Amino acid sequence: LLHPSSYPHSWLRDLLRVIYGLLCVIALTSARSLFLSSCVLVSNTPSKLASIQSPATATMPSPLFEATSTEKPRLLSISFASDPSASLGAQLTNNNHDTPSEMFNPSYAAIAKLLDGDTIARKCGVRAGDCIVAVNGQGFRRFKPDYDDADLEDLTADLEGASLDDEAKKSKAAVLSGKKAGEAYAAVLGKIKEVKKAADAENPLALSLERYDWDARVNSWPRFLVAREGDVPAAMMMIQEHEAWRDAKFPIDLTKQGLQDVFKAKAVAEVDIEHEDLPPTVYVNFKALQALEADHDPQDVVDAFIVYTETLLSRSEDPRKPKAAQFIDLSGVSISSGLRVDILKQVYAAFEPNYPETLHKMVMYPVSSMVKKTAGMLLSFVNENTQKKFVITDDLDIVCKELGWDKADVEACGGVTEFMHKHEKHGNTLIF
Repeated sequence: LLHPSSYPHSWLRDLLRVIYGLLCVIALTSARSLFLSSCVLVSNTPSKLASIQSPATATMPSPLFEATSTEKPRLLSISFASDPSASLGAQLTNNNHDTPSEMFNPSYAAIAKLLDGDTIARKCGVRAGDCIVAVNGQGFRRFKPDYDDADLEDLTADLEGASLDDEAKKSKAAVLSGKKAGEAYAAVLGKIKEVKKAADAENPLALSLERYDWDARVNSWPRFLVAREGDVPAAMMMIQEHEAWRDAKFPIDLTKQGLQDVFKAKAVAEVDIEHEDLPPTVYVNFKALQALEADHDPQDVVDAFIVYTETLLSRSEDPRKPKAAQFIDLSGVSISSGLRVDILKQVYAAFEPNYPETLHKMVMYPVSSMVKKTAGMLLSFVNENTQKKFVITDDLDIVCKELGWDKADVEACGGVTEFMHKHEKHGNTLIF
């Protein structure tokens, strides 16, 4: 009522503007005092939230959750100046088959995997999926870079001979075209062998690489293409819709009360354990979800699922093959009396078009063999390819085998819910 815009007379507006301004100052000062008081109260009160600490010991996490992947690459340079005769210590992959899956990849050769040992690749921080775009300053690119090097993060360690002069930086961006399938890849290998054979201490082998996130087009496009069974126009439509969704969806406000309730109830959480071959798991406590369903927006559950999915996929060792499993804990839920799948439908509606080919397995447990068919019918809205990744069981041995869990550990914890609490990594940091 005191806002100046509510009154037509100029003198009255001027007077109210002064009063309104004073009230705003008083309100802000009071809010600041309350905030500082609450900080003092929190700092003197034992808390299980690791995220609430003094500035001297920790930085409070942002209440806005950003997407864990961007289109911008990071730069990495490798120099063999310290050991010219050393091998890279990595297997390369050929990105020169002239197939649609390669159309967004800037390189003809990339790191397939690292070899064991104290190698140059490991010393320089090389990872699977890194794209080789230049050898000794000579570019071997499929297309021109989208960003200037000055605008990109450089991951290069302080290595002798790793820096490039201005002229070398220009030639590093050179495009190699007009080659048949396999010839550009052979040209990259040929240049590497040529430099190594010369054994010139003044001109040691130097590789320029670019590292792309798991959801950058370089790495995501092949997944979308598979999801649309090689149909390029359909896959292009799908990835464009996904990118529009991503731009609109993020950042997610973690302080929203409904979302906080989901996190606090551990209705959606994580199980992340070290395992060579199997990915981490998004954990869904269906009983807790149903308890929240009556007075909460289902979108809060979907957002929690997205936060954990993004977080776990970003941890994938190979950004070209990001994977996560899903575990639906049905302890205390009666499927025979009617399993509400409305929430799962909404989660699936966000997951299927935006995270294709990232699901390792979806395990539902415990589900007796008698109601297994019923559960399958209730999930008929899921596409056929995804259904093949479903494991519906009441056997803990099968659960542990599919997800890479230690059965003895699960039983020692007292069950899957307690096992989740032991192995979650981000639960408390998401609570504000």
